[in-house]
Amino acid sequence: MMTGPSDKGASLRVVDVAVEFSGLRALDGVSLTLSPGEIVGLIGPNGSGKTTLINAITGQVPLAGGQVVLGDRPLSGLAPRDIALLGLSRSFQIVRLFNNMTVIENVEAGALAHGHGLRKARAKAEALLDEFGLSARADDLGGNLSYGDKRRVEIARALASDPAFLMLDEPAAGMNEAETETLLHKLSALPASRGLGLLIIDHDMGLIMRLCDRLHVLAFGRTIAEGKAADIRKDPAVIQAYLGSEAGIGAAHA
Repeated sequence: MMTGPSDKGASLRVVDVAVEFSGLRALDGVSLTLSPGEIVGLIGPNGSGKTTLINAITGQVPLAGGQVVLGDRPLSGLAPRDIALLGLSRSFQIVRLFNNMTVIENVEAGALAHGHGLRKARAKAEALLDEFGLSARADDLGGNLSYGDKRRVEIARALASDPAFLMLDEPAAGMNEAETETLLHKLSALPASRGLGLLIIDHDMGLIMRLCDRLHVLAFGRTIAEGKAADIRKDPAVIQAYLGSEAGIGAAHA
């Protein structure tokens, strides 16, 4: 079984990555670094390549150029399961729960898939359900949950593998304002409490601006800006490509 990097402080580096679909470049020379203990927001208009980048990092799609490196270990060409075993975990834009399994069984599956025994997997699942306010739903079937609860279960399942890096694709989708606020506090605590690096895609700009240490902005498969949230809000290329107007950015940030 493959294991995570021996250097617990290893960074995840995306170096000049390109992805092609039927000859069209969905990503073109994208470079990004994610270090343990930081939260990076990946934003951009629809079709800009955000989900494709996470798919490339986690081995879901092949690279047409560049490489993904964890510490000094290249990940390019590895199967998604092997990449997950090296410490990279993710959620999906469209929730992928086991609908005919209970909530606690869904979370246990994340731990079991990474080599934990049944007793430890159950203990980890119980702790995560408590952390995410899902203990009362432990015996409910995954398919019977609200969309917001399904999102929280998927995040808990991703954390059950004790990842070094967690990538979340629109985790606040389907949540109301109160649920989103609770999620914000849960996610903001993860880097310090678990020592992981968090890469997050979301269209809720209030969440992104408050949560992230820095932002990486894509448009048409290329990086157009990266930096602190306050600087990204004022970047003319970002305003034009994604956020519409500086006034709009301020409203989203409020």
